[in-house]
Amino acid sequence: MTALRVAIVGSASSGKTTLAQALAKRYGELWVPEYLREFVETRARVPAEEDQLHIAQTQLAREDLAAARAGRFLFCDTTPLMTLVYSRHYFGRVDAGLAELAASRRYDVTLLCAPDIPWVPEGLVREPEDQSAAVNAILAEELAARAIPHVRIHGPLDQRLRQVEEALGR
Repeated sequence: MTALRVAIVGSASSGKTTLAQALAKRYGELWVPEYLREFVETRARVPAEEDQLHIAQTQLAREDLAAARAGRFLFCDTTPLMTLVYSRHYFGRVDAGLAELAASRRYDVTLLCAPDIPWVPEGLVREPEDQSAAVNAILAEELAARAIPHVRIHGPLDQRLRQVEEALGR
């Protein structure tokens, strides 16, 4: 049986990582952390435009490794689509390889985390100020243009978990 891949997307500080960890614990399944965090920590800098494809490729490679060990679900804390969204936001364009990579990966369920929890800056990893509105506008455009069905997840963690449980039970 192949695990259902659950994509968790949304702007910075929208609770993606917290939700992925909580879902993995609740279902006794694996989750794939966001590689961008590791990239920033190990290189002590924010990514440049030329890093975007590498970040997305590494994210997918780790996702594929985890999928080989996953049970019923694999919770993915971000996707190449988010890397594409951030490329559009910060650099005003998207590398052709990144666009192709983002288009090639499909998920069984996509969860869109609403930016309705307090925004917290994360040092080098994230923006020095809240960019949620701009990022979410681009993300909404991309989800619509790609006809990606998604479930909007909002509220405190316990409410978010109930919403995901309902979505996964369908």
